Amino acid sequence: MSFDGSTIHELAYELNNELSNCKINKIAQPENEELLLTIKGNGKTNRLLVSSNASLPLIYLTNNRKESPLTAPNFCMVLRKYLNNGTIRNISQVDFERVIKIEIEHLDELKDLSTKYLYIEIMGKHSNIIFTDKDNIIIDSIKHISHAVSSIREVLPGRDYFIPRQENRINPLTATRDEFMKILDKPTTVSKAIYKSFVGVSPSIAIGICENADVDADFATDALSLEMKNLLYMRFSEYISDISNNVYKPNIMFENGIPKDYAPVILKGHNDIKRFDNMSELLESYYSEKNRITNIKQRSSDIRKIVQIHIERAAKKLDIQKKQLDDTNNMDKFKLYGELLMTYGQTLPSGQKEITVNNYYTNEDISIHLDKDLNGIENAKKFYNKYNKYKRTKDALIPQIKQTKESLEHLKAIEASIMLCENESDLKGVKDELIQYGYIKKGGKKNKRQAKSKPLHFVTEDGYHIYVGKNNLQNDELTFNFAKGNDWWFHAKKIHGSHVIVKVKDNEELPDHIFEIAANVAAYYSSARNSSKVEIDYIQKKEIKKPSGAVPGFVIYYTNYSIVATPSLDGVKLHN
Repeated sequence: MSFDGSTIHELAYELNNELSNCKINKIAQPENEELLLTIKGNGKTNRLLVSSNASLPLIYLTNNRKESPLTAPNFCMVLRKYLNNGTIRNISQVDFERVIKIEIEHLDELKDLSTKYLYIEIMGKHSNIIFTDKDNIIIDSIKHISHAVSSIREVLPGRDYFIPRQENRINPLTATRDEFMKILDKPTTVSKAIYKSFVGVSPSIAIGICENADVDADFATDALSLEMKNLLYMRFSEYISDISNNVYKPNIMFENGIPKDYAPVILKGHNDIKRFDNMSELLESYYSEKNRITNIKQRSSDIRKIVQIHIERAAKKLDIQKKQLDDTNNMDKFKLYGELLMTYGQTLPSGQKEITVNNYYTNEDISIHLDKDLNGIENAKKFYNKYNKYKRTKDALIPQIKQTKESLEHLKAIEASIMLCENESDLKGVKDELIQYGYIKKGGKKNKRQAKSKPLHFVTEDGYHIYVGKNNLQNDELTFNFAKGNDWWFHAKKIHGSHVIVKVKDNEELPDHIFEIAANVAAYYSSARNSSKVEIDYIQKKEIKKPSGAVPGFVIYYTNYSIVATPSLDGVKLHN
């Protein structure tokens, strides 16, 4: 969810409670489009981070410090001139728009009290931080927008500040029942009618209102019954009542352990949620987790490229080897020709291009093309030489093809394990494996000592412990060193994925639902994560064998069971 009207409403309420009547102690501009205000009052120090970055605009309180450039940008200098030691008098939202207005009182050059406004607009690519006087005349802004850029509004010193109004959109805080019912007459889907008609209502909130009313969000408005419309208005009114009365339940919604969305209210249809005391804590947690995932993806890109290059090379090598092996399919024919010529061509002179002889194995005549510059015995030797050459090639190719296939499968398994990396230590585990098998040269510089990556450890609601290897080395460690004979082992069938171990006590029988949960986990931690159904093999650890010299993660088994699973982490929680 982007910053919608309800998120901004809660933030403004919380920030006003926390920062009202506090003094601005420091103003910094760590990035081109970012401010960090240090605010003191009520016996503590707060830091307000504001970003107008088009890709990630945000505003929240944070405990983190950020380094600032040695020379402050012009906008920062203007704010320091007017607002250093200024007092925040009020923080509010503007008409349920994605705009926060901060009213600041300060002493002007004549030591008289003066009021200034700082407008924070969280509007995607149109986000901005705009500084005005008490008459809403723009003093400066973090982004200057000229008429050449926008024909709707210029954001330049000396211009009037105003918010472009969204035509045909209603402020939901003041909406009447008749207005709500009227928007349901628009020819579109129910959720779209709601979020397209009200200021500050996001698609996620609109879908949540529909789900809370047990109405399909994609249902056509012209097919709604009066009862459905009444239910929708009732849920909409409850949502607006909570916002108006500042009753918030900020929460992050997770899907398979990854933060998917957030909201200031509880939305139906989400089981895995984490509640927060305030929106600032939620936003800092949500975006730091998103940044962590993004950073890991960026850092893993180099390793991923190396693996992909080796996969392409191995695949090309395998194709060449298979073609060379196909060329040896005729070698037995050359052996036969040599044998027949040794029998029938003892006195055959040179100069003959072809000879027809009886194949005594089939009692059929066969024609053999000859080299006219050679006699019968010499042609026989030539065919034997061809046969021996192809035989040597075939004998050499069979183990080479086997080795190339194993290398290719190993590389694909490494590629699959990259997507499981969650931190630097996980990436290091993958890199160590690539170094161990010669795909990456070991660097001369020693890396900083990092904590060793550990397998994932989950626990079910009824206390069963499930372990997941995040790379091939961990898979080997889990299966052959950690797991005991009666523990259960799960793995996606004939595709790359993690080894999943369920611990059992002595000869305990696992409940059926634990087999289903573990199979779902194994499906989730496989290369078929995005599939709706994945076949999973499961077997007790004592039946698993590892061939001598096999690459990490490779095992063999015979007496397994199978189950069709859905990739999911439902029913398990990470063990701390």
